[in-house]
Amino acid sequence: MTHQNAHYNKDTISIHLVHEALLVAHQKGLNTESVLINSGIPLELLNTSKARVSVSQYAKLWVELANLMNDEFFGIDSHPMRRGSFKFLAKSAMHNETVEKALQHILQFLNVVLDDFNSQLFVQENYAYIIIYDQKNPKRMFSYATYLIFIHGLMCWLSRQRVFIQQIQLKCDAPLDDHDYKVRFCENIQYNSDENYIQFDANYLNITIKQDSSSWHQFIQNTPQNLLVRFKNPNAISTQLRKYLIKYPPSNWLELNEIAQYFNMSNATIQRRLKSEGVSYQQLKNDIRCDMAIEFLTNTSKTLQDISHQLNFHDPSAFHRAFKKWTGVSPGAYRQHQEQ
Repeated sequence: MTHQNAHYNKDTISIHLVHEALLVAHQKGLNTESVLINSGIPLELLNTSKARVSVSQYAKLWVELANLMNDEFFGIDSHPMRRGSFKFLAKSAMHNETVEKALQHILQFLNVVLDDFNSQLFVQENYAYIIIYDQKNPKRMFSYATYLIFIHGLMCWLSRQRVFIQQIQLKCDAPLDDHDYKVRFCENIQYNSDENYIQFDANYLNITIKQDSSSWHQFIQNTPQNLLVRFKNPNAISTQLRKYLIKYPPSNWLELNEIAQYFNMSNATIQRRLKSEGVSYQQLKNDIRCDMAIEFLTNTSKTLQDISHQLNFHDPSAFHRAFKKWTGVSPGAYRQHQEQ
């Protein structure tokens, strides 16, 4: 797992996941403050539950922690996943003929490397299941999600397409905020279940591997960012709307009735579907503007005047108030850190 600077669709990641990523390092008494500083994440953000960080910041955090602990799995498992493990796994999995053989290889590798997880592929009629057996007590949602990011990310990359997950069942309690997990995997995540598994269409297993050494090199260069954003859940109506809206400046965004018409839905249908994903159209627009603002503040030298204009605010003070409402901190918290 390496890191290369790259810009992705202005996606951001909840501060809850930053806390989760730091949890074991913090428990071990390691210097998590320097990890955050090296990742470009302002310490002030940890104190507000609404804050978000850019994907590139979170990817740096992952790499910084992996380097510090010599563990690409955040110290979650009793046995560390040593640096270079994922790189080796991706390269070796690529030499299988089909996704099924590659998946068996991936699970076998992780079963050997990790102590607390043991997984098996199980096929029943039209569905495939990856069943995760806890060797100790059930883990936190973050642990299963990171484990599944490795597996699912590789499956998607090897098949060169998004593998749709139909449902996830887990023994753990629901996290405080699972919105980012639903956006990454699927909306149907059930907690406090009797067993841990993910379910998907068994036809994916027959797909021929479509990667080679040159594409592997590119994939590794952009890991872990591509594991975080490249294979997001496209079924979500919020994802579809987001994809449409980011093509245009906020000043040109359609009203709800216009966007419903564009997507051939009634106002009621689009509102219902958004509500089922825990978001409204206005909130979605605010989320995108917030993500764009974080991107501009952390990766560009645009002035607050430029940013407020680009995000369709009347003046910088209106932008400042909105940003503080969205994230719990002022735009300066992101900008000051960049200038240090």
